[in-house]
Amino acid sequence: MRTTLTALSTVRPTRRLAVSGLTALGAAGIAATALTGTAHAAQPQTQTAGPATHQAAATAQHLTAQADHAAKNTKSTENGKDGGKGEYADNLDGWIREARAIMAKHDIPGSYDGIKRNIIRESAGDPHAVNDWDVNAKKGTPSKGLLQVIQPTFDQYHVKGTPDDLTDPVANIVAACNYAADRYGTMDNVDSAY
Repeated sequence: MRTTLTALSTVRPTRRLAVSGLTALGAAGIAATALTGTAHAAQPQTQTAGPATHQAAATAQHLTAQADHAAKNTKSTENGKDGGKGEYADNLDGWIREARAIMAKHDIPGSYDGIKRNIIRESAGDPHAVNDWDVNAKKGTPSKGLLQVIQPTFDQYHVKGTPDDLTDPVANIVAACNYAADRYGTMDNVDSAY
């Protein structure tokens, strides 16, 4: 009985699991396995089976709801949109996806992974990151935003249709990728400060 509760307790605290790969059927399968395991373990002790079975059922219901929610989000993320509302998510994933859609319209190359890798290295995903210590900063033009672009570079490589704001996440990505395409062929070829 204790092992069953221990197994269930290891599932509950991880509510923020990355469940995008789970489907409702997968969660139901996990729940059925948990319930079956509880029922077998509880047969000799029928009095204590009630709370364990109830907890397993509650966990199964929770996992199924999480999987349904994740499946909806995965489907909308695969379409590059957030929730089918025609808007991108206001997070790093959404900014990259929106930027790539704009880049595709302007024939600017750059893969999702190449862009994200450079963003993580340059700003750790903080659209308000400012480098106030390098040579550009000492000259009065600090690098800013997700891909640490300086204002003159942003002005030269800004793409119409994006905000004229260096720290706007999407505008920053698109301008930086436009610059990288001109200078290096694609952001995918950038592996250090550029």
